[in-house]
Formats: sequence, C-alpha cells, structure tokens
Amino acid sequence: MSLEQTKPVVYLSDVEPPPKVLSLWERRKHSQASLIVQFIAEATGTFMYTYPGVGATAAWLMGNTLQITNLGSGFQIGMGYSVGVAMALIICLPTSRGHLNPAFTIYSILMRKCSVQRGFMLIVAQILGSYIACLLIYLQYHNLISPVVAGLKAKGEYDAVMFTPQGPAGILALYANPTANLGYIFLNEFVCDFFIAIVIVAGFDPTNRFCPPAVMPWMIGLSYGIMIWGFAGVGLSANSARDIGGRIAALSIWGMKAGGGHYAAIAALTNIPATIAGGLFYEFVLGDHSRTISDEHCDIITANKAHEERIRSGGALAFASLDGMMESKEDAEMGKV
Repeated sequence: MSLEQTKPVVYLSDVEPPPKVLSLWERRKHSQASLIVQFIAEATGTFMYTYPGVGATAAWLMGNTLQITNLGSGFQIGMGYSVGVAMALIICLPTSRGHLNPAFTIYSILMRKCSVQRGFMLIVAQILGSYIACLLIYLQYHNLISPVVAGLKAKGEYDAVMFTPQGPAGILALYANPTANLGYIFLNEFVCDFFIAIVIVAGFDPTNRFCPPAVMPWMIGLSYGIMIWGFAGVGLSANSARDIGGRIAALSIWGMKAGGGHYAAIAALTNIPATIAGGLFYEFVLGDHSRTISDEHCDIITANKAHEERIRSGGALAFASLDGMMESKEDAEMGKV
C-alpha cells in the first residue's frame, strides 16, 4: 500500500525563488556534484559533534593540568557531544543522507540499505571531518598545550604521562591507563555501544510514535551523553570516526608514540560489532513491521519522495519567479474584470 498524499507539496523555490547563481549551482549539485556535496555534508556532520566534544575535553584537561578554576568539566564534555550530535543530525543528515558513524554505515551495508561504494565514501568523509576538527582544536589550544608538553619533558614525565587520558595527547586521541585491564574496557565499550545502537535504531523507526522526527536528534544526542557521564572514565570511544580521526591527528602531531597500543584496536573497532548486535536486537525483538507509520514520519517520507521526484524531473532547472506568478495572477484577475 502506497502512502496517500493528504497535504499539498510546497517547494521552497515556489515560495522563495533562489537567485540565478544559486539556481545554476543547485542544477549542478543535483546532477554532477551530488556525491561531492554528500561527502562534504557527512564530513561536516562528524566535525560538528567532534569539535564541541573534543573542545570540552581540551578545556577540562587543560584546566586540571594548569590548575585553572572552572575551566571544563565532565558534564561539559557530555553536553558537548550530546548537543553536537543533535546539531549534526539536524543540520547535515538531510543533505548527506549518511550515518555520521562508520559502525552504522557498515550496519546499513549489511542490511542492504547502502551500497559498498557509497559506504566507503561516507566512512572516509566521517574520519576526515573528525580529523579536521581535532587539528583545529590543537591549533586553538596550542598556547596552553605547549607549556604543558614542555613541562612534562623538563620533569622527565613525558613518556609516562603524555599519551594517557590525563596527558595533552588525550585531548585528541583516546588512551587507556597503563594499569587498566583491557578486557573490562572492551566489555564497557561493547555494552555502551550496544545501548546507543538500540536508541538510534528506535529513533529512526517510523512506527515509533513516542519519538517523532523532531525529537529523534535530541534523544540520540542524549544517549551519547549519558554513556559519557556514566562510563567514559572506564574507557569509551562510541564512534570509530571520532576515535580514528583523533588518533590520526595525534599521530600527525606527535608521531608513532601517539598510537595507543592495543587499546587503539578496542576503541576503533569494538563499536562496530556492538552496533550491529544492537541494531539486530531491536529489529528482531523490539521492532515490528506490522505497526503503522506515524503521521510525522509519513510527512518526512512524502517530502523526501517529492524532493527526489523533483530532481529526477529536472524541476530544479527552472524555478518560477514568485513575482511573475503573482503578476500572472493579477493579470488574470484584471482580465476577468
């Protein structure tokens, strides 16, 4: 059964005609530059949650190290990632049509909702966005990081502290404490990512009437926040793009010592099987294809289909002028008089 359109479809160009330059660009964007735009949008999305999250981490670590009062906190880090994830979903997802998370891209490939070629493109974009965000934060905090690094070298503590959760490199890359048991960290990572995956799949479920599309980004963002507040102290990555992009940034700045050892594999890879397991758990246990789709999700589906049909039919090639439409209407009314 197909969705019945109960509301008129109104395109932005019908109400607010774009300038000629923008109209020409949208013509090219919908045809030749479509994948490039999606790549940039996906990279921007991972940038938007990495930047505030890592920025909050930088403030907290530098505040503790330099004994600067009220500079950063664990709550600020959780809020940085939570709000960043919500903003990334709201702003970038409509354009990228991606996942902002390599684990969910792989899950979509397995569920045959995304091609392997497009999935590879999205994963590269995700890591690039995180990498750029981490490099920018390093440059912005350079005046605070440099004296800390110099101080560690002067005290002979560089090798012992630098590449730990308490060291300056811990701003960009994720590290485990030297005495930590990696088995417990793996368990912590898997359970947290499993939890997040269930929340995300539930948020995108069109039959979930308790989570309309306007609420979904904030629910997903908060799922990251509560995991950070409760379990980041044990060791938590939750997103391969954030981990790999940040680690490459640390390697670019400080060399191979910033690699992270065996923990690097846990941080980068554990969330992938955990996400797949969480997604399948929702599909087989909590989901139900016999349920009806909510009205809010119907509107989203109808709008997406109308947008795709507009592009396929070449509707973006010729935007009618609103003034011209009004003038034609006025002329018709004058003719009647």
